[in-house]
Amino acid sequence: MAVTTVHRRRAVVASTVGTTIEWYDFFLYNTAASLIFPALFFPHQAAYTGILLSFGTQFVGFAARPVGAAIFGHYGDRIGRKATLIATLLLMGVATALIGFLPTYGSIGYAAPLLLVLLRICQGIGVGGEWGGSVLLSMEWGARDRRGLMASWPQLGVPLGLVASTGVVRLVSNWTGDSFESWGWRIPFLLSVVLIGVGLYVRLRVLESPEFTAAASAGQMVRRPLVEVIRAEWPTIISSAFVRLGEQAPFYLFTSFVLTYGTKQLGLTRDGLLDDILIAATIGLISVPLFGHLSDRFGRRRVYGTGIVLTGLFAFPYFGLLNTKQSGLILLAVVVSLIFHDIQYGPQAALIAEGFGANLRYSGAGLGYQLASVIAGGPAPLIATKILQETGSSTGISWYIVICCVLALAALVLMPRRTIRE
Repeated sequence: MAVTTVHRRRAVVASTVGTTIEWYDFFLYNTAASLIFPALFFPHQAAYTGILLSFGTQFVGFAARPVGAAIFGHYGDRIGRKATLIATLLLMGVATALIGFLPTYGSIGYAAPLLLVLLRICQGIGVGGEWGGSVLLSMEWGARDRRGLMASWPQLGVPLGLVASTGVVRLVSNWTGDSFESWGWRIPFLLSVVLIGVGLYVRLRVLESPEFTAAASAGQMVRRPLVEVIRAEWPTIISSAFVRLGEQAPFYLFTSFVLTYGTKQLGLTRDGLLDDILIAATIGLISVPLFGHLSDRFGRRRVYGTGIVLTGLFAFPYFGLLNTKQSGLILLAVVVSLIFHDIQYGPQAALIAEGFGANLRYSGAGLGYQLASVIAGGPAPLIATKILQETGSSTGISWYIVICCVLALAALVLMPRRTIRE
């Protein structure tokens, strides 16, 4: 029992540390896409056109995430979670560090944004393969009645990565001052090299998931898991993707687009908004596992559905609070928006992963989760920016959030119900 506890703890730490590093890299790009990249890589475009192009490179990373889920999901279900997760960590870390060395448009012209897109694709493939393995490594080491909590620990990588990336940008911005937009922005990307070393040390010490080991020993491995899961479990994959509309699309508006909206539309300071996001993300360190735990007690769907409804109801008050330009009310908007997000994000990993058997779980859960990036997270800042450009108002963006939540609630209702399968 003591040995199991040690390995369970190592699995949780390895999963959480790894996802934190991966999301640090991914969110760092999102912040830079809002604040820095339009001027550095698209300097001769009109203001909103440059922002749209910058968010377009961001979207490419989201589009690549299902590709990563398919590639690494296949091998994760064939050779195991541990080896696959080491590969995703290296891919993501190296791509992020290379962005820190990337010449800008002023140095190499159109080759600069093209290389930026290529590295963003590598980031997307890496994070696309990361989520399924990290969640399963933690969840499959846990007891059945605590899977919501166990699967929520790797989900902490989102608020931790957001805290780390936002905090580092804030510190480096203060340290480098006016030089931040010329060379200081590179420092947070280069720090990824150090994080790779930390992540590898942690992940190399963890054992393979007991459920995967048992399935492999019983000869239950599938030769082509990706093909099989699409053939047999496509309703679960599709509903898993759409159920994330109420969580992922608003999240990237609340953490990325808000920087554009606040600085360009409302004239707010960059540092003030970064501080607000930092505070809200820190609260997520408590709220994400809390709602994962509550889903073990009250049910995944009940907790998750509550988060969807609250997010939809908050769509108009959110922008109403931002539009006051009052610092206290802006902080309230940012904090509440991410708490409502966390009500969904805490139980989400277990909700999706429990729909698949251990021999297809990496492929199925990863694919369902990451397909949402194409319909939710990736397009959200682009759609919001276009609405703002055309209307000059946040009303259409609020309606967009409401529509996403309605579709997510419908997907939750239609999501296939089944008992946990081993």
